[in-house]
Amino acid sequence: MAFQSLRKAGILKTLSLALIEPACGVGIVPDTDKAYRSGSGYLQPMSKSTYDVAIVGGGIVGVSIGIALLNSKKHLRVLLVEKENSQGLHASGRNSGVLHAGFYYSPDSLKAKFCRDGNEHIRNLCKNNNLPILECGKVVVTQDILEEKQLDVLLGRGTANGVALEILEASDLRKYEPLAQTYKRFLWSPNTAVADPGQVIKTLTDEFVRKGGEIQLGRKLKIVRDQDKVKISNAPINAKHVINTAGANADLLAKEVGLAMNYAMIPFAGIYRVVTSDKIPLQRLVYPVPHPINPFLGVHFTKTVDGKTKIGPTAIPIFGREQYRWNQGWNLKDMKEMIVGSYSIAKGKSHSLTSMIGSEWPKFLESRLIRDAAKLVPTAREVNGWTKRPPGIRAQLVELSTGKLEQDFVVESFLNSTHVLNAVSPGWTSAIPFGRYVAESFVLPRLD
Repeated sequence: MAFQSLRKAGILKTLSLALIEPACGVGIVPDTDKAYRSGSGYLQPMSKSTYDVAIVGGGIVGVSIGIALLNSKKHLRVLLVEKENSQGLHASGRNSGVLHAGFYYSPDSLKAKFCRDGNEHIRNLCKNNNLPILECGKVVVTQDILEEKQLDVLLGRGTANGVALEILEASDLRKYEPLAQTYKRFLWSPNTAVADPGQVIKTLTDEFVRKGGEIQLGRKLKIVRDQDKVKISNAPINAKHVINTAGANADLLAKEVGLAMNYAMIPFAGIYRVVTSDKIPLQRLVYPVPHPINPFLGVHFTKTVDGKTKIGPTAIPIFGREQYRWNQGWNLKDMKEMIVGSYSIAKGKSHSLTSMIGSEWPKFLESRLIRDAAKLVPTAREVNGWTKRPPGIRAQLVELSTGKLEQDFVVESFLNSTHVLNAVSPGWTSAIPFGRYVAESFVLPRLD
């Protein structure tokens, strides 16, 4: 019945169009061509078969853990293996590039612990390496009295997390962002910034290699439990410790050794539209008050380092962990897990699946996406020429017994292995201090 309704509304057809990426070339990071590629001089031959640590997954979290390990013990032999022929083809290169300040997160969470410091680390990385960065700040605006109350909650969290924030009157908004509108007040976050995800991961990988780390691209590894040890089963790699930072596939690897059995993975598609910044010349990022229950920030405006203005993203449940096109990137196993996870959410009391679907699915339509964006910046509805930006996917863990979407980073260890199961937003912002935490708390003690 629901399927027929969606088909009649034309949303399934829109979905198929919305998930077709603009051409960006084979092996190119969506927002940049600064990818590590086979044959580019970064891929190292497998001259050794024995390592102290093998990291499965070459995104920003895996690279950051590798750097932290080598900073702690220079003599370690650390191998990082990425299944794609380039780095940054998934979450590490398809995120918005926003460096979050750290005020959304509960003060007792790992996200709160690492986001503010991660923001500072990446801003310094960009400045020290002449990478582009927009230190423009962000305004969070409101629509009604209920959202006004949420501003006070955000301010309280931010203050507890040590984040610089102010709540200001609507009359002051013009001084910060003349194109935005708010109900009575707004939140000002001066330390929110934007960088280029592709260039950041390239710079970090350069550092990893300089410190003695090795990289293998185009190798999809499998792990198994062999008596009292976790080992790589499909490549001649012998590692004392295995780290699973496989992103959207991390839970699948973990389940091979008996972990993460209480979780399902639901992928959420984030779709953007973009115009040149002269059409909407924003001075700041403009965000709504986030949903009070669901872990999504809502449709917002983002500036990019290449002179664009973006609206989005959506947060639409899809079938595949890497389903960037409607007819690719999913299989029956992914589809089954998505259905199991969705059923768990529907049964639980933590989230409303019907409101999630009802609010997000219509945003496949460009007109609906623009309508929601125009609540923040009214001139958006007058702009023509929106084009697609390559979609991203948020790989969201669901705790099956409660139906709760995991809101924090999740790291589990088993024998000689460590598994980063949930590192969604602000995972990119937090990656450097979070990587150090994983190295120091989970890996190094087991190497001694």
